[in-house]
Amino acid sequence: MTTTDSLRSGPGPGPGPGADGRSASGRSTSGGHLPVREHLPAAAPSAVPVLDVVVPVYNEEKDLRPCVLRLHDHLSRTFPYAFRITVADNASTDATPAVAARLAAELRGVQYVRLEEKGRGRALRTVWSGSDAPVLAYMDVDLSTDLNALLPLVAPLISGHSDLAIGSRLARSARVVRGSKREFISRAYNFILRSSLAAGFSDAQCGFKAIRSEVAERLLPMVEDSGWFFDTELLVLAERAGLRIHEVPVDWIDDPDSTVHIVRTATEDLKGVWRVGRALAVGALPLDRLARPFGDDPRDRALTGVPRGLARQLVGFCVVGALSTLFYLALYSLFRLGVGPQLANGGALLVSAVANTAANRRLTFGVRGRSGAVRHQAQGLVVFAIGLALTSGSLAALGAASGSPSHSAELAVLITANLAATVLRFLLLRAWVFPARAHTHTHTHTHTQSNTPTCSEPEDLR
Repeated sequence: MTTTDSLRSGPGPGPGPGADGRSASGRSTSGGHLPVREHLPAAAPSAVPVLDVVVPVYNEEKDLRPCVLRLHDHLSRTFPYAFRITVADNASTDATPAVAARLAAELRGVQYVRLEEKGRGRALRTVWSGSDAPVLAYMDVDLSTDLNALLPLVAPLISGHSDLAIGSRLARSARVVRGSKREFISRAYNFILRSSLAAGFSDAQCGFKAIRSEVAERLLPMVEDSGWFFDTELLVLAERAGLRIHEVPVDWIDDPDSTVHIVRTATEDLKGVWRVGRALAVGALPLDRLARPFGDDPRDRALTGVPRGLARQLVGFCVVGALSTLFYLALYSLFRLGVGPQLANGGALLVSAVANTAANRRLTFGVRGRSGAVRHQAQGLVVFAIGLALTSGSLAALGAASGSPSHSAELAVLITANLAATVLRFLLLRAWVFPARAHTHTHTHTHTQSNTPTCSEPEDLR
């Protein structure tokens, strides 16, 4: 476990409780529930900082001082809120601690945190977890990213529109100067993320990111990595939980003196991709704890006459059904090579029914985790039995009518019977196997003041 050995900060105010019942960090102090997103008002110079920018360093005695001076000057001139710069030293063995301590003593709003273990993720976890600022960010010490992108990066977080923000070197309008080797590695890595983890963000490893503190409070305990994969894991979990990620195209110039070991870093990243992908596949991550906990989500409003999630469920069911039908027909054709039509139909329908129930459970009805999975499969098999009766009866009727039907005729009858069973299958899955949870509000919750008094409690917050 990482420990903070020393904390030295320059002149600046300490945290204090807010007038609205919140702590100085802006986090709700009641019942452990997250606050509604609110626009942060302009802060006086003596207020708790709105933004805490972390600069993780390891043996950066040469670059640290010019980096912090340039960043501090930029924020002083352009950032309209109180800010803090935190130098997070990852067990440096050169003069980095002395340089950081001098900067903290000289500049208002600069602090220095010393860690006795290496790892960028470890540094960010330590500082972000202890920060009182409502918006947290980090950037690399080489300042490869143009600082003009900093305010656009954090503005959606300050306004409450987004939960995380990332700088992207791979966005269409980004301006990037770097070697072909690093360009290829970056694009290949992000291609792997898109193909294996279905990542929708464009640049996982750009050292220029920000997050709201209440989001970090929920996400950080779920992130296992303490090194370079920390960023990717954080973003994948946030995206899978439905949190809003804002991307900013950046101007970026490669640092030719970078000390990052490309091969070792790439190896660790691929191990992380495998670990996270496996956890997502088996439902081991409690992502439902993160789903829509931040404020007024229109999906949580009770609308009369509108079944909850019906349109999305229909789309998901149709997609899963189309894929299941193709899978079923392929299995039937395969089984038909060795057995009769009834046995081939039963075997194909049984295998595809198990896969169909699992897919609908997760993709159509949004049920995650292992709880109730066996019961859902058992109920799915009952639905399967109904489908089997319809399709088997259709095959029997075809055989009685034509004697020896062709394979194409069998497939046509099966397709027609499956279409007839599809409507009944959806109704049974929705009403019986995966019924919508009752949205009753029998628990009394204490909240701080909110601008959205009609908002219902998020169904997945528990």
